[in-house]
Amino acid sequence: MSDMIAKISLTNFRNYTKRDFEFAKNTIVIGNNGVGKSNLLEAIYLLATGKSFRADYEQEIVMYEKDFFRVIGEIGEIGEIGVEMAENRKKFLVNQIPRRMIDFVGNLRAVLFAPQDMELVSGSPGYRRRYLDFVITQTDREYRRSLISYEKGLRQRNKLLSLIRDGLAQRHQLYFWDHLLIKDGEYLTLARQKYLQALPTIYDKSIITEVRLKQYEIEEVASATTLVGPHRDDFQILYQHRDVSKYGSRGQQRMSVLKLKQHEIEYLGGQPLLLLDDIFSELDHSHREEVMKLVSDYGGQVIATTADEHLLPSLKDCNITRL
Repeated sequence: MSDMIAKISLTNFRNYTKRDFEFAKNTIVIGNNGVGKSNLLEAIYLLATGKSFRADYEQEIVMYEKDFFRVIGEIGEIGEIGVEMAENRKKFLVNQIPRRMIDFVGNLRAVLFAPQDMELVSGSPGYRRRYLDFVITQTDREYRRSLISYEKGLRQRNKLLSLIRDGLAQRHQLYFWDHLLIKDGEYLTLARQKYLQALPTIYDKSIITEVRLKQYEIEEVASATTLVGPHRDDFQILYQHRDVSKYGSRGQQRMSVLKLKQHEIEYLGGQPLLLLDDIFSELDHSHREEVMKLVSDYGGQVIATTADEHLLPSLKDCNITRL
C-alpha cells in the first residue's frame, strides 16, 4: 500500500473540463476563493474513499452540461486508480481494470482537514455517521462489505414496508431483510464502537435486533421506514466530560475536532495522505500554531490549499501550484 499520489487527471469534474496536476512530497495549491481548490481535494479524497465528501448526490460532481466525469490518479507502487461516472453509474478502476468498490477503497488512505469539520460538532447525526464510514472503510474490508450490504438491504426493506402499508405485501416477507440488517448492522456497530472508544465521546448507538424490530413494527409500517439500526447512530464529542456542542467555546470545539483528526491519523496507521482544505484561515492563532506543528513534523505527504500563502507552515520538499 502506498499513501503518496504523484499525479491526478480530472475530466469534467466540477469546474475542470480537462486538467492534470502533479504532486511533490508536499504541495501547496494557491488560488482565490471559487477557482477550484476544494474541488481538487474532493477528487483526491474520492480516490481514497470512493465517495464525495461534499455532494449529497454525486451527479452534482459532473461538470454542467456534461454527461460524465473521470478522475485518474497515479499512486505509488500500485499504479493508476480511477473513478468514472456516466449515466448515474460509478465505475472503479485499478490499472484500467474494473473493480468493485469494496476492492477499490484502501488503495490510497487519506485524512481530510476542512472548514466543514466543525459540522462534526454542530452538524446533523448523518454528517457524523458519514465521517465514521469515510474513516473505517479505508482500513476495514469487512466494514466496507457490511456497509454496502446494509445500505442496499435498508432500501429494500423500506420499499417492502411501504408495500405492506399499502396492502400489497405481507409482514412475513420482511424476514430475509430483517436478518440481513441484523447481521450487517452488528458488525457496523462494533467497528464504530471500537473506533470511538479511544476518544472522549459518547456513542449513541441504535442496536438492531429482532426484539427491537418487533417493538417498532407498527410504527415502521405506518412510516414505511426502518426505525432502528446503525443508520440511526450518533455520537457526541466531549470536552472535560461535557458535550462540547452545548457547553464548549468555539475554540474548545475546534480543539476537539483537531483531536478527532489526530486520532484518525493514528487509526489509519502509517502515514496517510493529509489533505488540508484552506483551514488555516479558519483557525485562531493558538490553534493554527498547533496544526502547523502537526503538519511541519509530519512524515507523510501533505497537500494543502490556501488563498493566503503566508498562513501556511514551511514544508520541506514543497511544490507550489497556482490556480
